[in-house]
Amino acid sequence: MRPMHLLGVTCLWILSCALLLGGACSDGLLRINLSKKRLDKETLAAAKSARQETNLLRPDDGSRHSLGLSDDDIVPLDNYLDTQYFGEIGVGTPPQNFTVIFDTGSSNLWVPSSKCYFSIACYLHHKYKSTKSTTYKKNGETCTISYGSGSIAGFFSEDSVLVGELVVKNQKFIETTREASPTFIIGKFDGILGLGFPEISVGSAPPIWQSMQEQKLIEKDIFSFWLNRDPDASAGGELVFGGVDKKHYKGKHTYVPVTRKGYWQFDMGDLLIGGESTGFCAGGCAAIVDSGTSLLAGPTTIVAQVNHAIGAEGIISTECKEVVREYGEMILELLVAQTRPQKVCSQIGLCVFDGSYSVSNQIESVVDKKEKRGSDLLCTACEMTVVWIQNQLRKNQTKELILDYANQLCERLPSPNGESTVDCHQISEMPDLAFTIANKTFTLTPEQYVVKLEQSGQTICISGFMAFDVPPPRGPLWILGDVFMGAYHTVFDFGESRIGFAKSA
Repeated sequence: MRPMHLLGVTCLWILSCALLLGGACSDGLLRINLSKKRLDKETLAAAKSARQETNLLRPDDGSRHSLGLSDDDIVPLDNYLDTQYFGEIGVGTPPQNFTVIFDTGSSNLWVPSSKCYFSIACYLHHKYKSTKSTTYKKNGETCTISYGSGSIAGFFSEDSVLVGELVVKNQKFIETTREASPTFIIGKFDGILGLGFPEISVGSAPPIWQSMQEQKLIEKDIFSFWLNRDPDASAGGELVFGGVDKKHYKGKHTYVPVTRKGYWQFDMGDLLIGGESTGFCAGGCAAIVDSGTSLLAGPTTIVAQVNHAIGAEGIISTECKEVVREYGEMILELLVAQTRPQKVCSQIGLCVFDGSYSVSNQIESVVDKKEKRGSDLLCTACEMTVVWIQNQLRKNQTKELILDYANQLCERLPSPNGESTVDCHQISEMPDLAFTIANKTFTLTPEQYVVKLEQSGQTICISGFMAFDVPPPRGPLWILGDVFMGAYHTVFDFGESRIGFAKSA
């Protein structure tokens, strides 16, 4: 499951150092400096559309130490103004090249098939021709992967896959014969290479890193990402299989265990605004590190507070304002009387309480009214208001100030249909934001969480946060995408089932 869009299709560009330079690099690392492009509003619109399916969407079936560096395989990345990282792999012998998304939020590898006759997307992208590969092995098992607003269908095959200079033999992958979505038409990628766990792989196909491990192609059972967020730098970043490049991070990595295999999921704590708690995740939230996501996606309750703190434009929710107006004082009084926050909204009749938490239908956003009933929206608005009022009570604010603050947040709710713009001239005045992970704070400065875009020669600034609500027991949930991974070098340790973060250099 993925919420709506973000800013672009996050991709990587893989090229061999030996291919371009005529041999291995002198330090054993495969590095290529790749050129960048500037992002304009038209490209952003196309990328947003593509993001609706490939960014935070997941298959609908729900299936889904001190590290040295020695002879690791380095995959240089190309940065498309912080939002797009293009990558190339080779499938077959000799290699047939495909631009792919290296996505830690999915696990299958798929590329268009030469047998794809009736999808326009296939005619606009490279297609795999099994008859031209000497290492092709027929499988034939059919499959379908459904996303939030589209799907792909095809069949499995096996062949060699070239990643950097590593040749993975007999890799099971999908040849797509149908790509039923405009996303695959406008997308600049041919396919997707998943780096998630086998638990969410369709058809039990092993993810590429598992094949590398089984074939003993890498020294250590890890891969790591360094994303260069400087749009003026020549290098876009690096993906390293089998180790880490110490030049790309400072200090030591902080590791957290993977709590639920499938995605790279772990337990995190609170989000702090200017050092102060936002409340909603104070007791803990789940989080997923996703290289296929450009921004940061989290609970509307928190993103509204972020919008308010940084002056981001939002939209007004009449249901939210109605709850504050009609029930605000009652909510405040119940909290002062030490009523359990989880029971407040059920006591005033806006939600149903199941013994652990208030229950409403699964609501992706309180401001998305499609297929949502009014009672569900009021319940969600009430739950957010409880968190906001509770935070202000901790600060010993007066009743008037507390209710006024909650009412202001009702006007800063993130839009489910687009990004929230901010004033570029106010970036220096915005607060630092910080995630609490393993009892340590990982700070994002305004320069790191605000994304700058170019439009007609002018710079537009947008918030790096968007709303995404997952109800209990799976949620609340954060998706930490490239905005976070750009600030913190990230190690994916599948040998020890853990994730490591260190400041990027």
